[in-house]
Amino acid sequence: MSNAPVDHGRRRFLTIATSVVGGVGAVGAAVPFLASWNPSERAKQAGAAVTADISKLEDGQLIRVEWRGKPVWIVKRTPAMLESLTQAEPKLRDPGSEEPQQPDYAKNQHRSKKPEIFVAVGICTHLGCSPTYRMDDFAAQVEGIPSGFFCPCHGSTYDMAGRVFSGVPAPKNLMIPPYMFVDDTTILIGADEGTA
Repeated sequence: MSNAPVDHGRRRFLTIATSVVGGVGAVGAAVPFLASWNPSERAKQAGAAVTADISKLEDGQLIRVEWRGKPVWIVKRTPAMLESLTQAEPKLRDPGSEEPQQPDYAKNQHRSKKPEIFVAVGICTHLGCSPTYRMDDFAAQVEGIPSGFFCPCHGSTYDMAGRVFSGVPAPKNLMIPPYMFVDDTTILIGADEGTA
């Protein structure tokens, strides 16, 4: 051991320098780690809003678009389909749409912003099958109701507002996604005025 005096200034400098280099190294390691928590571009695209052109949609026609990997239906309802919504109410499980399966602006008899345009996620609320659209031949499933959606997997039925009928396996109405009309011929699915 040496009997030389201890240089406290040098010791303090080495302690501070070591701490600074260690701190910079920790930050350098943390930045890529924290950046890896951000969603990838592919994940961002999967959750992005999608547009649908409804300019050529005819009365009674259904078109499908994909949003977040799910089928979304857009139907231009006829006056007869709109009239059948009132007829179906006594047979429905949740006619007033009390379950939170839709945005507040779709909590009405039509479950839509515009009565003639219906937008819904086309997945049965029972086990996730995709019901079929039955235009003018739905009465075989529900007497007196001409059009609706029928899930052939387990027999669940929905009216033209996506409201589930009583006595079927599906527990809830079809989900209504957030959406907005960009103009008279374009719908943006996945966003509405509150989030756009």
